[in-house]
Amino acid sequence: MDGYFDFNATTPLCPAAAATWQEASARHWHNASSLYREGATVSRLLEEAQLELADHLGADDPDRVLFNSGATEANNAVFAHLARTTTGSVFISAVEHPSVTESARGWLGDRVHEIGVTSEGVVDLEALGTRLRSEKEVALVSVLAANNENGVLQPWQSILTLCREREVPFHCDAAQWIGKLPASGLGECDYVTGSAHKFGGPKGTGFLLVPEVADGFRSLLGGPQQERRRAGTENYPSIAGMLASLQALEPRLEACRDQGLAIRAWAEAALEERLPGLRIVGKGAERLWNTSLFIVPAHDNRRWLIRLNKRGFAVSTGSACSSGKENPSQVLQAMGYDHGAMGRTIRVSSGWDTRRDDWEGLVEALMEVHEELGAER
Repeated sequence: MDGYFDFNATTPLCPAAAATWQEASARHWHNASSLYREGATVSRLLEEAQLELADHLGADDPDRVLFNSGATEANNAVFAHLARTTTGSVFISAVEHPSVTESARGWLGDRVHEIGVTSEGVVDLEALGTRLRSEKEVALVSVLAANNENGVLQPWQSILTLCREREVPFHCDAAQWIGKLPASGLGECDYVTGSAHKFGGPKGTGFLLVPEVADGFRSLLGGPQQERRRAGTENYPSIAGMLASLQALEPRLEACRDQGLAIRAWAEAALEERLPGLRIVGKGAERLWNTSLFIVPAHDNRRWLIRLNKRGFAVSTGSACSSGKENPSQVLQAMGYDHGAMGRTIRVSSGWDTRRDDWEGLVEALMEVHEELGAER
């Protein structure tokens, strides 16, 4: 039985990615900027990788693809670019990942405005539409595709439509979406960010999709790599591994979604029946098939995590990027939960090969911990 239930934090390197990375590291480790034949080969392979990723996202122009270290770098690059080249307001949702909220405020300060969400964690489209119509100048709207804490899916297609009507660029952080749901169509967004380690690829590798016309865009300054938009020698083996993981997952997405939703529905129903007072966050909204964020009726969530880990299960209190800090979850705050509830949240995020008996084992472990903690009162 596999007790790892923290796939939204990071994923193990999938076999296809590992094999591809190893082969590329052995054969194509050369610098793509070098003039000799081996360097030219890597340069050509990088162009093919751009084309493959653009096709995966549904983007017509492969030159829109920039390879980088992941979504945090990409999100910072987007807002840094806006700080240099625009003057208008920027709207972000109230449930963004810290790599969006912190970088947006860090680069743009009071130009950043939040759009609220419903009690289920879904962006208020009516409020966003009103702000877009009333604001004199809007430089960008940024809304993530799927939330890392509660798994709630955002209506990014509808948001894109609103932005197109007002001729406002749209940025979508798709780090949790890609590899779990079909990515085709994301290429219609102006900016898209993703991280390989969220879908079985190598850590420290990711991408940013930029607009076809992005004058003056610079992610990292330095050499002439990637048309001077992101300096630094490209990490081709890891890029190849990232694409190999996407290729391996794509044929499985529909089956994983159907199976994952069915198993999660069973697990949540079992917990609600056997653990009175338990609440499922975002239960009424569409969610990632692998994610369940629930609030246990009693005891600090860290006490639950320690005891679950002793039983062989790895779960989370929420976002791995904010765990261990005293700051409350901005996501739960935006959804109307109080601080007491935030201290009792447990996030469970399964993987593509997580089975029914893995979930059954987790449910039983949760019940054991519940009884153990209750006996300590």
